[in-house]
Amino acid sequence: MRTEDVIKDSNVGTRIALDGLSTETLESMAAAGEEIFNIHRILTKTGDNVVGELLKGHETFYEWDHYPPGDVYDHETHAQYYYHAHVPEQRFDGEHGHFHTFVRPKGMPKGMKPADVPGAVMPEDPNDALSHLVAISMSPNGLPFRLFTVNRWVTGEIWYDAADVCKLLDYFVIDHAKPSWPVNRWITAMIVLFKPTIIELVQARDVRVAEVSAQRPGVDIYEDRSFEVTSYQDVDVEKQARAVAKELLRRR
Repeated sequence: MRTEDVIKDSNVGTRIALDGLSTETLESMAAAGEEIFNIHRILTKTGDNVVGELLKGHETFYEWDHYPPGDVYDHETHAQYYYHAHVPEQRFDGEHGHFHTFVRPKGMPKGMKPADVPGAVMPEDPNDALSHLVAISMSPNGLPFRLFTVNRWVTGEIWYDAADVCKLLDYFVIDHAKPSWPVNRWITAMIVLFKPTIIELVQARDVRVAEVSAQRPGVDIYEDRSFEVTSYQDVDVEKQARAVAKELLRRR
């Protein structure tokens, strides 16, 4: 199977049914959408966007480097993220770069453990057994347009079952001002607004890994460099917020 076929087949490409969500969840999503809109609005006033805001002070943008250096890590919630870009030929079409989001064990529910998968090596520091949640692709004008999940080798994470990763979405909060209060608020709100989509992507991730593993017997699929993107879906903040508002209005 060709690498491009693996990527293409990882497209979830479905729309989430909002009518199955609780009103409380929809209200949280609506508030997150409003937060995102306000951040975009305020940054646009000065010709800025969330990517440019995070890259301030870095005169040259280097592919593969993490921005900010050392990542953003909330020592209270133990949520973490960084932004980076691959070389052009390894990017999604139209992508400038993407955010990777994580939760570390100190921020996980008590008793949550990594999945039992082949080749897993636990780090010396237990808090380094972090879980990747989702990546957010950004356009050159600094707007999100795609969410995706990745194979274990991509971020060096420790693999957790989809059910546990989905639980961790509620634990991703960056609640401090550095290096950018708007970006920290924005990325926290993105996880809330698109939580149902991310859940579907994470579930599809595990299904896709099992499928590709079955097609490549004898290969450690979690370390297979030709298998990088495990699921993805295009997203639109305005459409998502509008759909949430429409469903809330219908319930009233």
